Amino acid sequence: MSAEATNPVSAAEAAVTDPTVRRRGRARIDLRRLGRAALLGATAGPAPRDRLPDAISHVAEAHRAHHPEADLSVLRRAYVLAESSHRGQFRKSGEPYITHPLAVTLILAELGAETTTLTASLLHDTVEDTEVTLDQVRREFGDEVAYLVDGVTKVEKIDYGAAAEPETFRKMLVATGNDVRVMSIKLADRLHNMRTLGVMRAEKQARIAKVTRDFLIPLAERLGVQALKTELEDLVFAILHPEEYENTRALIAGDAHAGDALSAVAEQVGAVLREAGIGAEVLVRPRHFVSVHRVRLKRGELRGCDFGRLLVLVAEDADCYAVLGELHTCFTPVISEFKDFIAAPKFNLYQSLHTAIAAPDGAVAEILIRTHRMHTVAEAGVVALGNPYAGQEPYAGPTPTSGQAPSTGQPVPDPVPDPVPAHPVLPVLAPDPQAEDGERVDPTRPGWLSRLLDWQQSAPDPDTFWTSLRAHLAEDDEITVFRADGSAPGTISLPAGASCVDAAYAQHGEAAHGCLGARVNGRLAPLSTVLGDGDTVQLLLAQDTVSGPSPEWLDHARTPAARIAITGWLQAHPEAVAAPADVGPRPQASVTADRRSDAELHADLDGEPPTAVRPAGCCTPVPPDEITGFRVRGGSVTVHRAGCASVDTMRGVGREPVTVRWGDTPQCRVTLVAESFGRPRLLADLTEAIATAGAAVVAATVEPPSEQRVRHTYTLHLPDAAGLPALMRAMRDVPGVYDVSRARRRTAAEPRQA
Repeated sequence: MSAEATNPVSAAEAAVTDPTVRRRGRARIDLRRLGRAALLGATAGPAPRDRLPDAISHVAEAHRAHHPEADLSVLRRAYVLAESSHRGQFRKSGEPYITHPLAVTLILAELGAETTTLTASLLHDTVEDTEVTLDQVRREFGDEVAYLVDGVTKVEKIDYGAAAEPETFRKMLVATGNDVRVMSIKLADRLHNMRTLGVMRAEKQARIAKVTRDFLIPLAERLGVQALKTELEDLVFAILHPEEYENTRALIAGDAHAGDALSAVAEQVGAVLREAGIGAEVLVRPRHFVSVHRVRLKRGELRGCDFGRLLVLVAEDADCYAVLGELHTCFTPVISEFKDFIAAPKFNLYQSLHTAIAAPDGAVAEILIRTHRMHTVAEAGVVALGNPYAGQEPYAGPTPTSGQAPSTGQPVPDPVPDPVPAHPVLPVLAPDPQAEDGERVDPTRPGWLSRLLDWQQSAPDPDTFWTSLRAHLAEDDEITVFRADGSAPGTISLPAGASCVDAAYAQHGEAAHGCLGARVNGRLAPLSTVLGDGDTVQLLLAQDTVSGPSPEWLDHARTPAARIAITGWLQAHPEAVAAPADVGPRPQASVTADRRSDAELHADLDGEPPTAVRPAGCCTPVPPDEITGFRVRGGSVTVHRAGCASVDTMRGVGREPVTVRWGDTPQCRVTLVAESFGRPRLLADLTEAIATAGAAVVAATVEPPSEQRVRHTYTLHLPDAAGLPALMRAMRDVPGVYDVSRARRRTAAEPRQA
């Protein structure tokens, strides 16, 4: 059986030419024709200087379509060097190897990449797979091309072993931080490899597809290169989920009239815009396979309008809003589907208006409204920016040979054999340009990339870097929060779902180890508070230099920078995590706490021992809370948490505090209050979470719902007080629960909340 028959990728490629599957058209290279052209060029000698070799003429045509004045002589020289150096090499599919750099270059040319990027893409495998050296590339094509070629060149596996792949990604990302075109070449390289993956073994196909899914597709999304991202998604979908892919393909192919419904809506939309005097182009934009699959999971049975969206292209930004106004006036809009990414562009440069209208048959037709320029950027992302470094002097020094660390200006010791050398760090060739107000000038260096480059320096271990990078790229969106201290820059960019812990480390670095709390939108908030887009944050830091993070911070940290910093501090200070030891014998009177708590409490008194030592009901202390005690009527001692408002009240009336401490019994009884939104089965889910955490319910009350909010109060027996934080986290994780706190009564000293 042929590889094409067994490989799901071949089905994905076949679907592109299937007339029943209407996808965004993109020219594909005829590898056999290119191979023949390349071989003929090799046997017939170099092409005359007045024309390009036949094998690269199609690249030149695509390039001139975007850059009519481009100088093609450098492409000719790059092709001649690539063809001669790869001569005699063949791909596993049997084609001459030169067809691969040609295909990669054509992909970038169709996206509108400028000449320097295309030159580097033709040469991107020469240093790695041939006798051509980086110095030779630099001499013939300059530092800029050499830097791009080195950025996508893999590190030597013989030096790095199993760490070669993560260290190659690290090297490539550092290079991307200085020149984003490095990642553009890598994405096009992976796309062509995924297109021709059918000759590989099934297990290798799956491994490459998983790396593509976890790392390269998220990077394509963040760089805004949707044209590459969507096709990579379909190819990965076909390999990792062949059954779902075939079902989706059959669903699309089986609905021969899928485009008719959208075409009818497109005609109506076009007529409305013409009548309003708005010049616009209305196109039917079919969904790709993964998009159809997601819509089917979301909506169930699909209608004709679900197989695509309408794209409205106009000339000016103001026309976008004029189109939106006409659509919402003449059709029934679906308000929940409206999004304005023009006024608030996405973090990957994407701009567009999203809306939806009700079609005559009751189906929902989604519509994208953008200018022609926005559409180019939406498809090609940073590639559409051309050369963002034109006019700068970014290349301040020689590019190191691939796999070598850059020169630091320090004396270089004699080389010492090392089976796993330090990861290569490319020089910072392009300065991080800042405007006077602190905002970045360079649009190709977004906040997520700057954060990635910061934390990767703190992750020397390849496994830590690989795991942290996967988690970092798994974040789907980005938020912006404002700094309340007024210092520049005034904003912090964080991934969606980030907490105050993440904001602290993003703003203060290692100084965040001493963070005590935060004010979010002017109100005190715990560090576990999840931040929303547009929140104002003020971090409160300790004045001493010995304070450190709590292990619980790891439960709230979402960014790799915060997690790596916290983990590093905890590993360097194991004594801070260990339980404090007893400080020796002292005069004491031991009385077991009363029935309101199973924990053992001791009061250290010089005189008559108390009749009882019991926890106060206003703050319900449990081990290992910091506590203080006071004598009350009847000779007993009431124990409060150190931060309880009643402590100040007791001292204000002249009561002397009594030294109290916890005994050795780990069990305790505690009262927790869960604030939640009302929903069915909430009580059952909460009690299940409590039971799963190993706690027993002693008593429970549920207050009547108020404004769809419900308060649950539980008195729980814990076999070990150390499990209380985990129990509270488990209760907070129950859907509908938005807060869990220790029970406390309002005292007379406390003001009533408005």
